[in-house]
Amino acid sequence: MNKVTLASDWLEGCAGCHMSLLDMDERIIELVQMGLVLTATPITDLKIPAFDTDLGVIEGAVATDHQLEVAKLYRERCKVLVALGDCAVFGGINTMRNWIPIEELLRRGYVTTETTVDGKIPKGPGIGTHLPRCMALNEVVKVDFFIPGCPPSADAIYQVLKDVLEGKTPKLEGKLLSYE
Repeated sequence: MNKVTLASDWLEGCAGCHMSLLDMDERIIELVQMGLVLTATPITDLKIPAFDTDLGVIEGAVATDHQLEVAKLYRERCKVLVALGDCAVFGGINTMRNWIPIEELLRRGYVTTETTVDGKIPKGPGIGTHLPRCMALNEVVKVDFFIPGCPPSADAIYQVLKDVLEGKTPKLEGKLLSYE
């Protein structure tokens, strides 16, 4: 049995795509039995892929310098890179911020909300700097496969992972591309 290592992370998004991944339920065990090895994921709290990772899966758009670094690191270290969900595939709802000046966006989010008391815009080395635009993953790195949906179905994610494990080129069609 061939082992396929998988690393995943989420960037600018809601984590709903990783929830769909978990919604595969017992099929995760089936994939592991077929040779899938989960290495670095938000689920395991280890997010940096090893240099020899076979499959990288990223959900979320790229909106900060830290997220851009993660996307580039995944592209460098993963043989195959998958954009998971509408935010990674298209930029998603996150791109709505592209029409708002960043300082105005941060001020509204941290200072002038109706429930904020003594709000401050957070700053520091652990906090990423917003890029001029929020972008889909393929705008910053080469993406090999796309799994659209908000979130994509567990069935679609399962099919792509199963195809990769079986040495097939993933192909989503029909009900696997439904947006219900």
